[in-house]
Amino acid sequence: MKNRKNILFFIIFITSFYHLWGFSFEGLTLSNDDRLLYKLEFEDQHGIFISKLSDMSIQQLTVFPEKLYLVDNGRTIFALNRFGAFRIPVSGGLPAPLPGYPSFAEKNIPLKGRLQDIAASADGRWILHMEPASPGYGNLLLIEVSTGAKRIISERVELPGENFPAKWSPDSRLFVYEKSGRLFYFPILNDLSTLIDERFRIIGSGGIASVLWADNGEFYYITDNTLYRVMNPELFTRTIYGDFLSIGRVAAVLPVEFDPGFDRFWISPDYGSILINKGGKGVFFFLIGENRNSSAVLPHVLFPYGAENINVLWPSAGPATIIYSVEGEARVLRFNVNRDSVNFITSRTSPLVSNAALSPDGTRAIFWGQNGLELWDYTNWRLIQRLSRDPVLSCAWVNNRLFITGNLSFIEEINITSSSYPRRRICLSGAEVFGFEESVREPWRILARMGNNWFASDGTNAWVQVNNGQLRQPSFSSDRFRVFPEPQASGHFRNIPMIRNLQSTGTISLVSGHTANRVYSPERRTTQIALCFDLYDDDTGLTQVLAALRRHNLKATFFLNGEFIRRNPLATAAITGAGHEAASLFYAPIDLSDTRYRITRDFIAQGLARNEDEFYRATGKELSILWHPPFYRSSSLINSAAASTGYLTVTRSIDPGDWLSRDDALRLNLHQTSPSEIIEQIMEKIQAGSIIPIRLGLLPGGRDEYLYQRIEVLLDALIRSGYEVVPVTAVIR
Repeated sequence: MKNRKNILFFIIFITSFYHLWGFSFEGLTLSNDDRLLYKLEFEDQHGIFISKLSDMSIQQLTVFPEKLYLVDNGRTIFALNRFGAFRIPVSGGLPAPLPGYPSFAEKNIPLKGRLQDIAASADGRWILHMEPASPGYGNLLLIEVSTGAKRIISERVELPGENFPAKWSPDSRLFVYEKSGRLFYFPILNDLSTLIDERFRIIGSGGIASVLWADNGEFYYITDNTLYRVMNPELFTRTIYGDFLSIGRVAAVLPVEFDPGFDRFWISPDYGSILINKGGKGVFFFLIGENRNSSAVLPHVLFPYGAENINVLWPSAGPATIIYSVEGEARVLRFNVNRDSVNFITSRTSPLVSNAALSPDGTRAIFWGQNGLELWDYTNWRLIQRLSRDPVLSCAWVNNRLFITGNLSFIEEINITSSSYPRRRICLSGAEVFGFEESVREPWRILARMGNNWFASDGTNAWVQVNNGQLRQPSFSSDRFRVFPEPQASGHFRNIPMIRNLQSTGTISLVSGHTANRVYSPERRTTQIALCFDLYDDDTGLTQVLAALRRHNLKATFFLNGEFIRRNPLATAAITGAGHEAASLFYAPIDLSDTRYRITRDFIAQGLARNEDEFYRATGKELSILWHPPFYRSSSLINSAAASTGYLTVTRSIDPGDWLSRDDALRLNLHQTSPSEIIEQIMEKIQAGSIIPIRLGLLPGGRDEYLYQRIEVLLDALIRSGYEVVPVTAVIR
């Protein structure tokens, strides 16, 4: 063992501080008619806004297409980004805030962390939105798009991990939502006040991954090992008769159990087979219908370690395709699915990325991501055209000829019927240069430049391309007002435009009327806390956690023992490859307080040394000098023995209790705390320098849900409350 006594190495990790800063106002310029034009920046996104100082109204002129939804038979785009949610006519126009959604232009301060997603009805009349009510829970809201009227569908719903907790039927007549491990339905009636209580609208146990709407309006629900097929009108009937009716007909009895926390499923367009992704590690095909009780497992395919972004394309005619990515590289599996067999098709070509959408007729597919946009012949599986090499954020098919795409410059419509692939610009995504036009006409038009192209708008009509844009010099005063940016030391904003009324007394903030969600307090802006993840047996949850940390550009500490390293060398290498801190969890996952073991200094020293060697063999790198005894069970002898070999013993500041299995809870008559409740407790107890452990892997006695399955919710709560997530080394140095 290396002599590290009295030597302490601290590794400084370079982390992103984007989440520690708030919104920043840039490029302020004031017109003679008292319109303030500016750019608002936040989390690597920006939008161009204009405010009428006479009434302090705010209008957004560009929209970053972080996520796009196509509704109203392809006539309307719903666009989401850090500044809110907007609707844009596909024919072209300026973005209009979706009423009821917390957008900046609607006098709301959007939340940091993940994008606040929605579920939109296909007809575009309704959206579902989760309003955080506490760090772990929220209210599920139904919002009428035309009026902004809100209705609370259900309170104390778990804030979503990876998937929004509700799904609409294709005909927009009802939706299904998840709450407390059960599924409920909600029909859209003419008079919603007549709807029966939630407890009479229960479908059964499960999560939102347990349900799937077919294109014909049928509803599939899988629980345990049984797949049910439900006709849409049956749920309306249950609104009247409640529990007196069973939920649909049995479509298949499967030889595997379905876990909505880890698994996903797809149904073939002819409803003759089902594809199940088990825990992100592999897929099974099963036949349904006449063979519903067959235990025959058709091809079972394992994914390589680290497979992410698993996507399934399944047209009504032609092969089924599974696309996933490993370390950013897309990989493909294709299958011919017949009534009684599934055959693997060798594919030697792969698209750029696994983000994909199939055309309505199933003959074309588009793939998009950081490396660009591709159009493929799906039937013959060949690349037709690479349409862009620049990052593309979101895409959706309008029909078999047209699709919309959002990139860093524009939201566009692309026509695939011509070899030139003509594009029609719908809206600007942002602007490299902007300002008021240098012109004798008033009011001045707004100009914006993307690349070499100039665009103009009067603030009412859509952007149009113009030649040789000439910008007026920025101005900070008019006959009535003077504006200036005021730096902020804390809070939601880095700076705030202040408005001085020259015809009266007083100076007010441009955002004085804005409100923020009260769940999170951003004043603790530079408080550091550490997340550490314990890996005892298997690597379940590790890929999910690494992906979440990567999305937020965060680093953490992972404690590993020799047993885990030997069983999971690829997982061990993935941790170090992602730049995280790796620490010791001893050589074996044993309880050092157990009287069966004779604990000596040599025993501890040898166990730590063997773990170092296992780690080095797997990664070619050294463990850090941090460790904690398995299960955090320690003593002065154990700690001093570790210290004599140069190790620092890490203690947990908060015990989440996520290690308590279902079986242990029953045996000990203890309450098994849900992940959402754990997050609530963490946020109540957390303070500067806290070290929060999270156990990865499956517990031998099982759990209904694991804390790591809601890692994104915990990260949101920490970031929105102003905490800086760092490795353990950073908080103990």
